[in-house]
Amino acid sequence: MSVIYRKIQEIIGPLLFLSNNHDVKYGEIVKIYSDDGTTRNGQVLKMDEEIIVIEVFEDTKGLSSENSNILFTEDSFKIKISDFDMFGRVFDSLGKPIDLSQKSLKESNIITNIEKDIYGTPINPYAREYPSDVIQTGISAIDGLFTLIRGQKLPIFSGQGLPHNKLVAQIVSQAKVLTEEPFLIIFCGIGIIQDEAIFFLNRFKESGNIQNIISFINFADDPVIERLIIPRVALTTAEYFAFEKEMHVLVVLTDITNYAEALRELSSAKEEIPSRKGYPGYLYSDLASIYERTGKIKGKKGSITQIPVLTMPSDSITHPVPDTTGYITEGQLVLNRNLNKKGIYPPIEVLASISRLMKDGIGKKTTREDHADVSSQLLSSYSDYLDVKDLISIVGEEGLNFEQKALLKFGDDFEQKFLNQQRNENRNFSQTLSIAWKILSDLPKSQLFRIHDHFMNKYYID
Repeated sequence: MSVIYRKIQEIIGPLLFLSNNHDVKYGEIVKIYSDDGTTRNGQVLKMDEEIIVIEVFEDTKGLSSENSNILFTEDSFKIKISDFDMFGRVFDSLGKPIDLSQKSLKESNIITNIEKDIYGTPINPYAREYPSDVIQTGISAIDGLFTLIRGQKLPIFSGQGLPHNKLVAQIVSQAKVLTEEPFLIIFCGIGIIQDEAIFFLNRFKESGNIQNIISFINFADDPVIERLIIPRVALTTAEYFAFEKEMHVLVVLTDITNYAEALRELSSAKEEIPSRKGYPGYLYSDLASIYERTGKIKGKKGSITQIPVLTMPSDSITHPVPDTTGYITEGQLVLNRNLNKKGIYPPIEVLASISRLMKDGIGKKTTREDHADVSSQLLSSYSDYLDVKDLISIVGEEGLNFEQKALLKFGDDFEQKFLNQQRNENRNFSQTLSIAWKILSDLPKSQLFRIHDHFMNKYYID
């Protein structure tokens, strides 16, 4: 039975405080009717014996303690999902179609009978299947050195002013599985500006892959609470297509830092005790509730792979958001400001990046037999190259021996020919490994100590 409240005790930002006079459910959806005829939606965020706290999805402008009726629906937040009516389209934080040019609703909703609770059900660890198949992004630095595996969580750590948006657009436009299985990409923009949203959508259309992409957009000027909802809306959609329609789904979330800022803002409004940098103490568990909705389930053909993107304040990888993310995910791709200044795209700092599941997905049956050896040798030789660069400042280039000079040529070619590529350049695994062998052949065979002899004999270019 629905319950109606006619008096608000207090309004702080997007939060309404009511006296608790009935058995309310956590996460329950409420309808807020004001005297001017407008209707807002909200959700129960917190309750105790005395107080109910409601988050309002829209803004609270015009609401007062006397002019509003709050209806408790006894229902949780659900999103409508369609098998045919979502591909190639753009939706807002609440799952409603939008016209990006006008930033307005096209229609009230999609036509479907399928509704899913956005908080879903966590995957039982016992039911998880270990990820072992690859996703090709067409980007050599990722495919060659930090291969993305189906069911993996591989975040991108960036900074303000770095080209993470261009990298995200390229990944969404080019990503594919190497089999004939159905593949879907879900793009989720969290707290982005309209120019960024238009850039992403135009890039998707130019790629010719828009029909395989579902986009959810939350704008920077949207209510704060919607930033906390939209990743869960996107992931609920992903779970439906992955585990009920047996598709492989790649979910790209940008920017997780905007999500964490919204979490901190609401925590402050609730007067919770802050933790590091003012973030709530439950930042880890809250981010885990997003990241852990990823993986493969035994007996299910589909999978969910996740690439969360976050900008590090002051480029600090020890900031609570990247630091916490690193504990939950299976690797990281770190963008480097110095490489970006040199004009290298994507400016991935390879020695700070890692893909912990890569070793189980690459090889003869998926990418190529020499992949593991080539990747290991590239990272080792590039590390030696950086050491030689430091040595030059002491002894000068004239003081280097033959092997050190060979490393200098290798390092320059590695950055300019392997890492660096065009923003619309789509390299397959074979092309990536061929480029790798061309630059490894700058080095004498005696320096390629991480590659087996039979691969050396087959691929080394004399």
